[in-house]
Amino acid sequence: MGEPDTQRTGVSYVMPVYNEIAYIDDAIDSVLAQQYDGPTELVLALGPSTDGTSERVRQRADADPRIRIVDNPDMAIPIGLNRAIRASRHPIIVRVDAHTELSEGYTAAGVATLKRTGAVSVGGLMVAHGRTPFQRAVARAYNSRLGLGGASYHTGGEEGPAESAYLGIMRRDELLDIGLYDEQINRGEDWELNKRLRDAGHVVWLDPALRVTYWPRDTWSKLARQFRATGIWRGELVRRAGGRSPIRYYAPPALVASSALSLFGLVALAIGILEPDTGPVALAVITAPTALYLLLLLVALVTPLGGRTVRDRAAFVAVIATMHFAWGAGFIGGALFGARGSVDRSRTES
Repeated sequence: MGEPDTQRTGVSYVMPVYNEIAYIDDAIDSVLAQQYDGPTELVLALGPSTDGTSERVRQRADADPRIRIVDNPDMAIPIGLNRAIRASRHPIIVRVDAHTELSEGYTAAGVATLKRTGAVSVGGLMVAHGRTPFQRAVARAYNSRLGLGGASYHTGGEEGPAESAYLGIMRRDELLDIGLYDEQINRGEDWELNKRLRDAGHVVWLDPALRVTYWPRDTWSKLARQFRATGIWRGELVRRAGGRSPIRYYAPPALVASSALSLFGLVALAIGILEPDTGPVALAVITAPTALYLLLLLVALVTPLGGRTVRDRAAFVAVIATMHFAWGAGFIGGALFGARGSVDRSRTES
């Protein structure tokens, strides 16, 4: 295990990497370009990539002594993060993902906030961007309250204590004290880590001045797999917490359940299970939540909320529905049956 540098406030960036050839150079460049007055290093937890990422990362490490590699044959994100943190040398950990880019001044501002507030974990805003029309539609969904709800690191808000921190600028010793990331959790590991930090009496802080560019999934199938896996693990985490979680987590599964009930009601009326006199009224009550959701999607389709052109808005609506239904269905499965080791394969499979 690397020994932390206690002479100056050094920073160790930790990044799990697997099959990110399209994004890895930009992610590394955004780290190395940070203007920070103190020692820094970038520790990459490298999985056995099949798209040329491993070779490119080793080339970058050979060319720059600030880059170090630890092998992550398991490919699991929390395992890779823990390996990188244990190998790190400095007292401040900055998590970076291979499909993200740090904004200029991110590190200096984040470390200053960490010291000013006494927090143990500081995060900023995830700002999604896209390179293709589909990815741009996903980015608009990410950046919209309609897409991912009211999490502060998506929607912003006032600086102050927060439920969780996106990625995170964190104090290494406190991470070690709570046992680092839970290696049994394959999605939602940030939220779970920050919950344990809060349970231990530490402060988690949102600084909306800190911004990270995020590149979302770039195909329908990848997006659906990602959100289904995320929903499964959120359901697992809610199950572990005995249902004690923010109410926004229950909206997508409620949508899935109400939509299924609406479909059942339509079929029941069509085949005569519902009485002709009372059936339409019962059906109206059953289908009301789904109808309201469809109305909301219609508003997004005909207003600039989803984009400038009809094509942009149609893609936005389809993306929103994919995210909500995939997440909600996954949540129900995770809450009822547990995650059972489910893995997000949206970046490992085409």
